[in-house]
Amino acid sequence: MRADVRRLVEARIDRLPEAFRTVFILRAVEESSVGEVAAALQVPEATVRTRYFRARALLREGLARDIDIALSDAFSFDGARCDRIVACVLARLANGRSQSRP
Repeated sequence: MRADVRRLVEARIDRLPEAFRTVFILRAVEESSVGEVAAALQVPEATVRTRYFRARALLREGLARDIDIALSDAFSFDGARCDRIVACVLARLANGRSQSRP
C-alpha cells in the first residue's frame, strides 16, 4: 500500500507545472531553506513561498480527486450486485421481524 501511495504522490508531483514542481522538490524533498531556493532560482523569497504554498495546494487537490475516484471504484454498487445486496438485507430484516413476533 505504501508503494502505491508513493507512486500516486510521485505521479502528482510530476504533473505540477515546472515552476511549482522545482520549488516543491527543493523545499520538501531536498529540505532547502526559502533563502537557498530563492538564490538558486534567482527569484524573490516571497515567490518561493507562494510557489511552495500553491504546489502543496495543487498536490492536495489532485490527490483528493485521485482518492475520490479510487474509492468510488472500490465501493461502487450498481446494477444486479446492488439489487442482490438490497434484496438480501430486506429479507433478513423481514425474517428478523417475523421471528421476534409472538
